[in-house]
Amino acid sequence: MTHGDGWANRREGADRVSKIFDTKAEAQAAGRETARREQVEHVIHKQNGQIGVKNSYKSDPFPPRG
Repeated sequence: MTHGDGWANRREGADRVSKIFDTKAEAQAAGRETARREQVEHVIHKQNGQIGVKNSYKSDPFPPRG
């Protein structure tokens, strides 16, 4: 999500941002790494605040059959 002149990561339900980055790519990389480590969903927002992409790093109890 945008934050001032940069991009920020914020956990769901948190009031404050975790960290502010100069670029969206830096924020995405840090958010992706945190989501993988903590096995949660990573939601990337567009500049206008709409959801752009969702990636889940949770273990899926019902994975699709191949």
